[in-house]
Order: sequence, then structure tokens, then C-alpha cells
Amino acid sequence: MSSQNFVDSDIKEKIEEQLEKIDHSTAVRWAADCAEHVLSYYEQLFPADQRLKSAIEAAHLWTQGEMKVRDAHKAAFDAHAAARETEDEAAASAARAAGQAVSTAHMAEHAIHASTYAVKSVAYAKGFSEDAVAEKRKWQYERLLELA
Repeated sequence: MSSQNFVDSDIKEKIEEQLEKIDHSTAVRWAADCAEHVLSYYEQLFPADQRLKSAIEAAHLWTQGEMKVRDAHKAAFDAHAAARETEDEAAASAARAAGQAVSTAHMAEHAIHASTYAVKSVAYAKGFSEDAVAEKRKWQYERLLELA
């Protein structure tokens, strides 16, 4: 684990405000998009592991009414297991982002956690660059506005 500290962007507050204004399905879709945007940090180390992709797909299926919450829970547990199985913090955070994204099907409040783990994945991968964190938060905010 790194001794550096994660510093989030001020944009998170705008995201939280906007999340209060959207419906549950949109929150799930956005959380899945956030997780998918950092999937590469996991896949570059574990290209054959499909658990994160499956979790993100489960989130999308839920938004289409094609998956029940209890089935989404299994996908979330699998993604969180993937996070526990790696010591690479960028990969683990990407896995947690996927787990939180599909968990948003159960509770919309998980969406912000999916986005934060996605940002943490970038932070770990980019040496805790505040510019990289702000850039990722900016993308998340703009994507949220597109979906709203």
C-alpha cells in the first residue's frame, strides 16, 4: 500500500449535487460508465479475468430490467473478491469501482463510491497526480450531465 495520500477534486461536490437530481437507473448507468472508464488498470494485469466486465455488464442489464438485484449482488461480490486478490492498488480500486457500480442497482447511493474508486484507480496509476484526478472527475461530471 502506498504511503501517499489520495486528494480528491472539488468537482466531487458538483457530482454529489447532480446525483441527487437523477433517477436510480441513470445513477446505475453512470456508475457503470465510471467503472468501465478505468477497467484497463485491472485488465492490463489480469487480461483473462472477466469478473469486472461481468459486473459492469450486470449493471447495464439491471438498467434494462434484465437482471434482478440479487443476481447483481453476486456480480458485485465477485468484483470485490477480485479487488482483494491483487496487491496493485490501481487494479484493486478499478475492481472496487466495478463492484460499487453494480451495487448501485441495490442502492443509488453506491454510485458516488463507484466514481470515487474509479478516481482512486487513476490516482494510484498516475502517482497521485492531482491533475489526473481532476481530469477524471471532470469526465465523470460531464458524463453525468450527458445522461441526466
